[in-house]
Amino acid sequence: MTDETTAEGARGNPGPRGWRAATEAALYGPGGFYRRPEGPAGHFRTSVHASALFARAVAGLLCRVDAALDRPPVLDFVDMGAGRGELAGGVLAALPAGVAARTRVYAVEIAGRPAGLDDRITWRSDLPDAVTGLLFANEWLDNVPVDVVEVDSAGVPRLVLVAEDGSERLGEPVTGAAADWLARWWPLASEQGARAEIGLPRDRAWSAAVNRVVRGLAVAVDYAHTVDTRPPFGTLTGFREGRETAPVPDGSCDITAHVALDACAAAPSAGRAPSGAARTAYGTGRAPSGEPSDTAHTASETARTSFQAPPDTAYAPPSTAHDLSPAPQETAHAPPVTAQETHTTARSLPPARLLTQRAALRALGITGVRPPLALASTDPSAYVRALASAGEAAELTAPGGLGDFGWLLQPVGIPDPVGDEPQAPQDPQDPQTPQTPQDPQAL
Repeated sequence: MTDETTAEGARGNPGPRGWRAATEAALYGPGGFYRRPEGPAGHFRTSVHASALFARAVAGLLCRVDAALDRPPVLDFVDMGAGRGELAGGVLAALPAGVAARTRVYAVEIAGRPAGLDDRITWRSDLPDAVTGLLFANEWLDNVPVDVVEVDSAGVPRLVLVAEDGSERLGEPVTGAAADWLARWWPLASEQGARAEIGLPRDRAWSAAVNRVVRGLAVAVDYAHTVDTRPPFGTLTGFREGRETAPVPDGSCDITAHVALDACAAAPSAGRAPSGAARTAYGTGRAPSGEPSDTAHTASETARTSFQAPPDTAYAPPSTAHDLSPAPQETAHAPPVTAQETHTTARSLPPARLLTQRAALRALGITGVRPPLALASTDPSAYVRALASAGEAAELTAPGGLGDFGWLLQPVGIPDPVGDEPQAPQDPQDPQTPQTPQDPQAL
């Protein structure tokens, strides 16, 4: 890698530029990856695609938010970065009829509305101005483009510039707000080759999304790491047709990087007196389409290692108040959140909370516990269904896979509706645990 910069490439193509600009064009520009007809499900597998239980759990969370809001006449559900509307449709189908009748469902996505989507779902390319209910962003922040920095031979962090073919070179030293963010959230070693992704655009995107919530809950779900467990060489990678691949910003593959969710958690309070701290305990992992989620440690093994943080770790907002006004073209799937957000200028938000998907889903009743063997004798069909459901729940909560995803919860004007994770579930077929009856419908 050299310390050179080229302004323009041949044939009018832009020359090497920062990964943020290159990713923005590759994913969301004309003919970009996320505008392709097959959608994300054609290339990688998320919790939404793994099991309908995930949508059921989100529907249950929406019902808890509804209760905390005293059941308003109109309840909003916003699926941020909706793909092809799978989660929005699944949540609507799983809601009790009375709640569904009051629910206004938005799917926010830059791609066009897919054929056959439930007519009750409003498809839009930007966030609603005001949300009273649940804003849910599943694997959205990881696709908000970010710049990459690398330490040079003199120990100086420099912007990594990338050409359309994926070749890289070093650019200018990192300065200003980006340098401040690195110092606070991703301190780099001075050794040559150390890398990091600058998460400031994601902080801005999340802050802007939270600001649209008038009352309710904002949730971001993603593979993540914390300030004490950042990977030494970054996490930037690509996905194509179910396989992890080298990230090449030519529109042929997804380009993604793990999320500094602890920094995002502090972002809505940055520049104001902190109203609380974020609690964390989560890891990472993405399951390529067609591969088991607990074996997703493939080519970039460093990036796929599970980064564990101790529970109840406090993260105060940055001491330096960066400019967190949204910059143009910095959000993913859904287009940019603009600077219309004014809901939180004078309000004090309660503490954000970070936890694993495993803990969040168990708190929402998704346990993965197998049904009792007695059910096989009394109702064999119910036993088979419950066993299959338990297998799906186990995948959603699996250590080393989807269960290690991070959940960022930001209540707005209501108490945290998720609560604490119940005690670890007992398997009725394990002779070392007491035999207690299990409701197969509670899986």
